[in-house]
Amino acid sequence: MAATFIRPATLTDLPAMMGIIEEARQLLAVDNIPQWQDGYPNKESIKQDIENEIAYVLVNDQQVAGVAALQTWPDPDYSEIFAGAWQRPDQKHYATIHRIAIAQRYRGQHLAQLFLSNLTSQAWQLGFDQVRIDTHPTNQRMRHLITKSGFDFAGEVHLKERAVPERLAYQLFLKSEVD
Repeated sequence: MAATFIRPATLTDLPAMMGIIEEARQLLAVDNIPQWQDGYPNKESIKQDIENEIAYVLVNDQQVAGVAALQTWPDPDYSEIFAGAWQRPDQKHYATIHRIAIAQRYRGQHLAQLFLSNLTSQAWQLGFDQVRIDTHPTNQRMRHLITKSGFDFAGEVHLKERAVPERLAYQLFLKSEVD
């Protein structure tokens, strides 16, 4: 059985990470989802994630099988929410999962759900009790994964500097309010 785990990404992972991002971009295009079709994420943004120590890779049988960023500071794009509300909006200490993708050869193996679970565990280990995530409204595959992983729909956020800024936002609390 192949060992599967997450680890922080390094600059040596960048070529594999960009290959996975490109495969995901192509899948989104085939599904007519405008997400990631404007040149973002690009090599510079992924490199910046690595340098900021928020980039993670999912490793399966010693191969990079997935990429994601676990942002550990408040996301300015989440400061305003429409058609809904953040639960516990006064809590500004949260982690955010961004730019998650699985390599084409690993699709259908439920590794994306495992990756989200591991990223959530990493957020907990870093001291966060809330995780947020967003996706394009037409990205049914990601919406299913997010809700299947226990996230609750919060509303719509608008991403700055995106051709299509609307995103559906979700949040997951890692401990109850009374803890």
